[in-house]
Amino acid sequence: MSKLATFLWFEDRAEEAANFYVSIFKNSKITSGSPTGDESPTSISFELDGQDFIAFNGGPLFSFSAATSFLVKCETQEEVDYYWESLSADGGEKQRCAWLKDKYGVTWQVVPNILGELLSDEDPAKAKRVLDAMLQMQKIEIAELMQAYNAGI
Repeated sequence: MSKLATFLWFEDRAEEAANFYVSIFKNSKITSGSPTGDESPTSISFELDGQDFIAFNGGPLFSFSAATSFLVKCETQEEVDYYWESLSADGGEKQRCAWLKDKYGVTWQVVPNILGELLSDEDPAKAKRVLDAMLQMQKIEIAELMQAYNAGI
């Protein structure tokens, strides 16, 4: 068991959000809930692909901001497409450069692993072409990144 868990403060939709996230990520599960008098949990613990989370119904005192986001590392375009569409479903907000906000206001970045490799290429011209291409995108498209990377060849 990890010593760290991510704590998410929701106004009143903690259980709904936890179920939403668990439905998206493989190898995920609800691990426990803390019921209140009306039988809805005040807090709910869950795992997303081995990462521990606690979702809490704390009222309107705090809200999420893009200053904290979750990075989803993807191997393939199929994974990028899946997480991009799933996390932004039902009222989420798709943003630029791999960023999105889900329907609960939580910010995510859906990024193919190859992006970091391309951006750190030893040839600064290649890296700049990839960066310029990425800055034009919402959802990251690996084929377009590769096209930009190879444009000088």
